[in-house]
Amino acid sequence: QVQLVESGGGLVQPGGSLRLSCAASGIHFSIYTMSWYRQAPGKQRELVAAITSGGSTNYADSVKGRFIISRDNAKNTVWLQMNSLKPEDTAVYYCNAHLAGTGWNYWGQGTQVTVSS
Repeated sequence: QVQLVESGGGLVQPGGSLRLSCAASGIHFSIYTMSWYRQAPGKQRELVAAITSGGSTNYADSVKGRFIISRDNAKNTVWLQMNSLKPEDTAVYYCNAHLAGTGWNYWGQGTQVTVSS
């Protein structure tokens, strides 16, 4: 059974930082592209950041220079370090595991991030 379990969300003031974690089980973690998506109320889910099995990363323009995605294949974990948070970063953040060229695509349950004073 595949599980992606996110943690680390919460309430933070503008300018603050949070670190999200996603622990994976039931998959060969090291070969998957791992991503973070977010969905704000009334908006579509959007890609925030992704890291391939080889360690290449890409980011949404809105978070470049503020967020960092990283992974540890030995721990089956991916992180999203979020700095200089803005109110517009408020959303439910979801962890995703995807294996290109296959139908293998898995989601976590999401963790709420609220940026507010």
